[in-house]
Amino acid sequence: MTGFYTLFYKEILRFWRVAFQTVAAPVLTALLYLLIFAHVLEAHVEPYPGVRYTVFLIPGLMMMSMLQNAFANSSSSLIQSKITGNIVYVLLPPISHFEFFAAYTLAGAARGIVVGLGVLLATLFFAVPPFAYPAWVLVFAILGCSLMAMLGLIAGIWAEKFDQLAAFQNFLIMPLTFLSGVFYSIHSLPPFWQAVSHLNPVFYMIDGFRYGFFGVADVSPWQSLAVVGFTLAILTVITLTLIKSGYKIRR
Repeated sequence: MTGFYTLFYKEILRFWRVAFQTVAAPVLTALLYLLIFAHVLEAHVEPYPGVRYTVFLIPGLMMMSMLQNAFANSSSSLIQSKITGNIVYVLLPPISHFEFFAAYTLAGAARGIVVGLGVLLATLFFAVPPFAYPAWVLVFAILGCSLMAMLGLIAGIWAEKFDQLAAFQNFLIMPLTFLSGVFYSIHSLPPFWQAVSHLNPVFYMIDGFRYGFFGVADVSPWQSLAVVGFTLAILTVITLTLIKSGYKIRR
């Protein structure tokens, strides 16, 4: 597993050396969302009985930031290596496709979790959310970040230039995260849009994560866990298949 540890360490250093850009900037963005939405809607919206809108918003912003940054870490690393040509230094050593997959996925998940912790610490000045079930918080944080890191790997493998990667992020990742209940409970939506929201796997990540804080959710946390786990399994198979085949990496 020497190859895995080395590649994982390299990916961790890659985002940590520029933490002001990769960690501090997303935390600031989430904080701005909190300030704006809480200021406008705090007095008008009570998502759950007895839960202030500011408190409700914090877990959603945490998870949104975690997912977006987990995706960005693996996708940007891979596309940069492909474009600059230094991916050959990863392919030449005897690193198995599973080690390659695990190193990029876990590094992306690590960045997502670090950003999530940063968002939590920054928002504590405005509200302190309860931790009804910390185990659920941890489970959905790990699964969600791992899933999006895998999706970032798929995007990085498929894309051949930064424009394609930006399109993947702007037309898939951003809509999925923004339309997943980050800023609202789906019970406030009309029936049609509630049904559409149930087709979005990111909704289950955020809803299950939020359940860990409040003990209340729009759907059962076990249902959310099943959907996220099933999606994770599918993406694992797809990502490992692409890496093993060398699609757009060795060709």
